[in-house]
Amino acid sequence: MIIVTGGAGFIGSNLVAGLETHGLSNIVVCDVLGSGDKWRNIAKREIRDVVHPDRLFDYMNNHADEIEMVYHIGAISSTTETDADLIIDTNFVLSRRVWKWCWKHNKRLVYASSAATYGDGKHGFKDDESIDGLKHLMPLNPYGWSKHVFDRRIARVVETKSEPLPAQWAGLKFFNAYGPNEYHKADQMSVVCKLYPQVMAGAAARLFKSHHPDYEDGGQLRDFVWVGDIVDVMVWLYDHPEINGLFNVGSGKARSFKDLAESTFKASGKQPKIHYMDMPESLREKYQYYTQADMAKLKAAGYSKPFTELEDGVEKYVKDYLSKSDPYR
Repeated sequence: MIIVTGGAGFIGSNLVAGLETHGLSNIVVCDVLGSGDKWRNIAKREIRDVVHPDRLFDYMNNHADEIEMVYHIGAISSTTETDADLIIDTNFVLSRRVWKWCWKHNKRLVYASSAATYGDGKHGFKDDESIDGLKHLMPLNPYGWSKHVFDRRIARVVETKSEPLPAQWAGLKFFNAYGPNEYHKADQMSVVCKLYPQVMAGAAARLFKSHHPDYEDGGQLRDFVWVGDIVDVMVWLYDHPEINGLFNVGSGKARSFKDLAESTFKASGKQPKIHYMDMPESLREKYQYYTQADMAKLKAAGYSKPFTELEDGVEKYVKDYLSKSDPYR
């Protein structure tokens, strides 16, 4: 049995699909579905059970002998959420409980960290999992901090051996993911998902102006990563229980928002038309102008599959999902 927390969310539901494609069954989704269309993210999957987060530990305790692995993807992932108590309770306290449960029951664990832990990037984007390596990072928002404080706690546990470790552990720092099943995320959807309806309506793509002298309008850079590549890494970890550590998961190439918009127009068969608007004052001091995953560590661990080029990923997203009457994976 495999538990996927956040299994009806964006990355979680794609993982469930990837595990199923890999020939695995007995997958349990832990999530809150709510009253919207989030359920459609897992409507095509064969699922053993759907468990509300409030009942997660009761369920795991009742099925401890059957559980092989936990993918802990569930979190409050909004970078604009301001309730720090809610964020830390969900992203840190709950994650610590999952970690402890896994080592107490000798289970394997893969958990979601985030590129938001790198803050403004002035210390680079190297996935150094050491205590000293992590202490210099300063996230720009409560979400990034909540992920970072968990990474730091795990670094302390691993280095000092202050408590046992799960049978396998891996933390994954996801960069800017895009792909199907993100439609419930509202303002937190990827730029491709937001732009596509504007492009098809004949409107101009609306991107933020730059408020940094080193970057032109639309020239802000991000490591955009196709969600299928993220899933491939997580499934690879299932096949390699000997791999442990904290790893970046990005494309390894920084690309501009202008590149992303132009790729969306091209995939949609439209001529590019871009309008630049002022960035809200509230975002300017917390805005990342550059992210690029250092992927050397994951490759050194043995992961060799190439990552999807931006143009190819956007074309696949538009033609296989966004343009379809049923855009779900």
